[in-house]
Amino acid sequence: MVKIHSQDLDIAKIAESGQCFRLLPDGDGRWTLTALGRVLRIHAAPDGAVFHCSEAEFDAVWRSYFDLDTDYARFRAAVPPSDLFLTEAARFGRGIRILRQDPWEMLVTFLISQRKNIPAIRRSVEALCELCGEPLEGSRAAFPTPERIARLTGCELGGCSLGYRCGYVAAAAQAASARAPDLTALAALDDGALLDALQDFPGVGPKVANCVSLFGYHRLSGFPRDVWISRILDKVYGGVFSPGPYRGFEGVIQQYMFYYARSGGKKLPA
Repeated sequence: MVKIHSQDLDIAKIAESGQCFRLLPDGDGRWTLTALGRVLRIHAAPDGAVFHCSEAEFDAVWRSYFDLDTDYARFRAAVPPSDLFLTEAARFGRGIRILRQDPWEMLVTFLISQRKNIPAIRRSVEALCELCGEPLEGSRAAFPTPERIARLTGCELGGCSLGYRCGYVAAAAQAASARAPDLTALAALDDGALLDALQDFPGVGPKVANCVSLFGYHRLSGFPRDVWISRILDKVYGGVFSPGPYRGFEGVIQQYMFYYARSGGKKLPA
């Protein structure tokens, strides 16, 4: 086991922040994460978390995955006291970190996410993994490769409650299988070029591209604008929000905003 003491690591907040859909609660502060072809048991603690793995595995895999070498206090300190909403959102969301997730998983996950709430996204993602993911520990399954998804029929994909997103997921699997484009090679692009390249996939618009950029490629400048964020920018900032003070880590600020509004920390004006 590895114990991490940090008030900037809150497993429950990360799980509910809209970035990761395979970090699932087991009750009594225990969580199971399925990621990177592995299963990790986590026990949340008031001042951090206990990771049920060896120190070698933690250092090789999970330290980077949870972005534990990044100073999130620095990001919160950039919020000016005059911005009362964001000051409180950053305080409320303390403990959220931007995970370093697999780009392919993020592409499919956020294609699925369109017009779905978080519980529904989780159900669809789990159904897809159970259908064709490589079996792992216990009843868990890895996220399926592009090749495995590309072999599914439309009826099989439809059984995962994907609806109109079936075509997008199937097209993404075909393209990723053919390395057209190569998701690994996209990591060499700058932020703007990466967003453009991601939007070459059918069904990927600016919001999904920003999600994949932020959560799959760890481009902290990504700022996905979903219904929650659009409402915040409209109701709180009158449609004018300057990311200037947060240049280079806009995505962290977005997570604080999203979690604060969605989790009931702040009731937005009607």
